[in-house]
Amino acid sequence: MKERLFGPKESRSISRREFLGGTAGAAALSMIPARDLAKTTAGEHASHASAAMTAPGLNPPGVRSIRVDAVPGHIANSFDPDQALGSSMDILYQDPIEKVYTPEMVKECLSAGWGPITYRQNTELQIAAWHWNPIGTWSDPGTKSGYFTGSAEPTEFLRNSYGYPLPHRGNTRNGGSARGYSRMTDGDPSTYWKSNPYLTSKFTGEPNSLHPQWVVIDFGHDEEVNALRIDWTDPYAIAYLVEYWTGEDAMGDPTEGTWNAFPNGVVKNGHGGSVTLRLASLPVKTRFLRILMTESSNTCDTHGDGDPRNCVGYAIKELFAGTHDGSGRFVDIMQHAPEQYQTATYCSSIDPWHSASDLNMEGGDQTGFDLFFTSGITNDLPAMIPVSMLYGSSPEDSANQIAYLKKRGYPVAYVEMGEEPDGQYCTPEDYAALYLQWATAIHRVDPKLKLGGPIFEGVNEDIKVWPDAEGRTSWFGRFLDYLKSHGRLADLAFMSFEHYPFPPCGVTWSDLYREPEVTQHILDVWRKDGLPAGVPMFSTESNLSWGLTPYMVDIFSALWLADSVGAFLTAGGSAYYHSPIQPEPLRPGCHGWGTYGNFVANRNLEIQQHTAQYHASRLINLEWVKHGAGKHDLYHAASDIRDEAGHVLVTAYAARRPDGDWSVMIVNKDKENDYRVRPEFEGLSGRGSASFSGPVTQATFGSAQYVWRPDGEHSRADPDLPPVLTAVPDATGASFALPRSSVTILRGKVEGPAASRVHS
Repeated sequence: MKERLFGPKESRSISRREFLGGTAGAAALSMIPARDLAKTTAGEHASHASAAMTAPGLNPPGVRSIRVDAVPGHIANSFDPDQALGSSMDILYQDPIEKVYTPEMVKECLSAGWGPITYRQNTELQIAAWHWNPIGTWSDPGTKSGYFTGSAEPTEFLRNSYGYPLPHRGNTRNGGSARGYSRMTDGDPSTYWKSNPYLTSKFTGEPNSLHPQWVVIDFGHDEEVNALRIDWTDPYAIAYLVEYWTGEDAMGDPTEGTWNAFPNGVVKNGHGGSVTLRLASLPVKTRFLRILMTESSNTCDTHGDGDPRNCVGYAIKELFAGTHDGSGRFVDIMQHAPEQYQTATYCSSIDPWHSASDLNMEGGDQTGFDLFFTSGITNDLPAMIPVSMLYGSSPEDSANQIAYLKKRGYPVAYVEMGEEPDGQYCTPEDYAALYLQWATAIHRVDPKLKLGGPIFEGVNEDIKVWPDAEGRTSWFGRFLDYLKSHGRLADLAFMSFEHYPFPPCGVTWSDLYREPEVTQHILDVWRKDGLPAGVPMFSTESNLSWGLTPYMVDIFSALWLADSVGAFLTAGGSAYYHSPIQPEPLRPGCHGWGTYGNFVANRNLEIQQHTAQYHASRLINLEWVKHGAGKHDLYHAASDIRDEAGHVLVTAYAARRPDGDWSVMIVNKDKENDYRVRPEFEGLSGRGSASFSGPVTQATFGSAQYVWRPDGEHSRADPDLPPVLTAVPDATGASFALPRSSVTILRGKVEGPAASRVHS
């Protein structure tokens, strides 16, 4: 989950060859933008060239080895950069959309070299329904309210789309946005929370007890409680349970504690209305209360009986909690206000009912699909697109979205279902039940379309939830079990998650040493949770932190990005999307000013400089791999360069490109020391090792080219030079310099009888 900045013009489609300048790396200066050529003198290139290699021969003292396991059967992973290395487009304000989607800006965005793009769905994080097409039908057309279904028929050009915050919201806050507030503690008796009708037996085909809905009250700290008043509205709970939490954070650490039923907390024959429950004779000290609902009255809500969705689930107008004093008087300890400072509540789901008047254009503009697909930002490649599911009006609305894209002829590679259910406190069985309903509707339109999720918000460990009846606490494991038990595991064509590994206020240089391990670990976690070996894993949003930190614009970010991409693919990941593709303004973050992504821009989104991540992106996409060429084979590579604490200071990622060239990406994470290395490819000829021979291209970007200078809103990079490319005429026996804090790409042929093998 990236910290969102909401901050666009119809244009012609421009080919990726036009943006990337043809064959990457064909000339020594191909990495250097024309406007930067004047910054890099011939003398600078000559000095780097002379330092790049030693004379041919055996490794002299001080030369370290990068060992590549090049045995043909030992391929770590195979990938096509046009499918595996992409970027993302997030929600924008309307004014930035006019700036981002110009031909000039699109060309600049794509110059970082990333291939496919994924469209990020932010209205889910705002707890809002998404009108991907403003033309459509309401379930109650007379009042322009209810459940909205966008039209599948292409008519107007879709340039903009917006969210409609849900009026029956039950979360005070969630993992995506602090906007809005819960209707259960807003002090307004005319408002209410209602659960999602698609999680009832009418739509799941299962007993309601298999999808219990719940509400949690969070007092913020321990309080003495033995009484609860619930102001129900229709439909109300007939059977429910009131519990208190013993342990730490019930929402943040769900396995570090237990829910305990109050002695008088079991209700089996509820009648709705306003009910005051004396839960225990003596108060219990707790921070959290939970109301767990298992049977509904199935009476119709305030919207009437004209739609069956109005008459299922559960609804609460207001909650009051506290104690009974000595005289039996109820004392409410909760804060009731339509603001964030109300006593917080969280809920299992929310009814997507809304009305035309709920439109919130200030919440950001989700780019209209026609603008998105015709602007050129998709890079002439099939795109990954989302459907709104957690707060989507209906499966039919999402099916119409897919039908619309098909009728327009827009190429869709994958569909992500919902957005960050872990950040929305959605239980795995509920997400799975929605997933299957939406998958059924979408596959009626296109049976071959590849669907996936759950799009976790960015974690380094397994996601845990309150234990089920069997004691299982793994969110993803239980989601997979649900699909299996319904014979629908094949509906999960890919698994996706976001990667934001480090907290913005806690980043240190030593985090660079952890990135490969963090990446390997989380991919191992998903497999251990039960993900079948044949289901690919996608990181569909990534940056080094979910919040702004100056490390995002320091040379640190370039080293992190190269290591993150290499480690992800080596660990078996299938697609890595770096975020975001568009410029964002320089602004304050934790410990200083910074920005996301590739550009340093002003408030008008005028690009002032390129960031370290931009230069690292070009190294990855234009030097290490070759877009448009096909499958690359990735082999394990390692160095023995460590510090005294045992941290690996130099990591390497060796790719065999379709043209037979070997390309080794090497990251020197040592801030103090340069190294000289000689890559050794073991197993190519069945014995001994081989090395680069003949011409080699070396590309290096590091602290000699780029230094971030913090100065508030005037922060900048100085120097801000592109990577240095050096042509080594004959690299036989050569060693290569690794400057401190740098990323280096070495690309060329390797001696040995097996070196001439090329992909068929």
